[in-house]
Amino acid sequence: MNDLVTDIKSLELETLKNLKNSKAANTLRAYKADFKDFSAFCAKNRLSSMPTEPKILALYLTHLSATSKFSTLKRRIASISVVHKLKGHYLDTKHPIIMENLHGIKRVKGTNQKAKKPILINNLREIINVIDQYLINNEAGDIDCIIPENSKNIRNKIRDKAIILVGFSGGFRRSELVNIDYDDLEFVSEGVKIFIKRSKTDQSGEGMIKAIPYFDNKSFCPVLALKHWIEHSEIKSGKLFDISDKSISLIIKKYASLAGLNPNNYGGHSLRSGFATSAAESGVEERNIMAMTGHKTTQMVRRYIQEANLFKNNALNKIKI
Repeated sequence: MNDLVTDIKSLELETLKNLKNSKAANTLRAYKADFKDFSAFCAKNRLSSMPTEPKILALYLTHLSATSKFSTLKRRIASISVVHKLKGHYLDTKHPIIMENLHGIKRVKGTNQKAKKPILINNLREIINVIDQYLINNEAGDIDCIIPENSKNIRNKIRDKAIILVGFSGGFRRSELVNIDYDDLEFVSEGVKIFIKRSKTDQSGEGMIKAIPYFDNKSFCPVLALKHWIEHSEIKSGKLFDISDKSISLIIKKYASLAGLNPNNYGGHSLRSGFATSAAESGVEERNIMAMTGHKTTQMVRRYIQEANLFKNNALNKIKI
């Protein structure tokens, strides 16, 4: 009997471990942060957060709707539901009081949200030119002869150029970029193959390979920028960039500002959306964009294509005044 109890406890622990491992670490942190906010709301109003009930969740959503985007409300529902499942509780997130409340909020607020702008080809040129000008002015080719402070700045500029060009050219998510290991790279005669071990839409870890070719314009070639970074950093193993995903957003904002762009308009997603939008503008087929970005559904990619075609296929182009 004791052995049976021990086995059941062991199975329970293993099951809980499997449930946690089914989600990426960043996703779990986001769930916890969302649930913490919900718990604070419940504590303040003397309501039960665990387990909770549909009416309480509906009240919380109404509370959030005054200051939050509609997408945030939907994410909070998902987070609260997942935390309940992990704790062994069921929460009916499709209950009429929740769904009807959401429908009402949607009609009042709408679902349109101001997304960060994509970094398009012209923006990319401006940003890379800023970095190159700094490297030229500081004689990046002779780093050993430069004072330590300047050497560090040059090192960061070389790294950041590689991050921006590779991030754009591969349509990378921030989480994918920061998790590239040295051993994930394979340089071939055509360019570089980068193995992505896991991504947002590949939680099972099957992985995918992104192939980035050499560019004719060497100043904007992601493969050469990547080789330059590896050469100067002398990386032989481990993380290629060794920074957080939040740092990607800060890097983009920094160089957008230096290039004369409004940094508030750009963020960590701007490289990925910039690639997709630029590819769509150039007439790249939907399936080929998805093959690079790793999108599993066409919904988001078609939004990029629609954005790219706002002026390209504009009815006013046929009207002559």
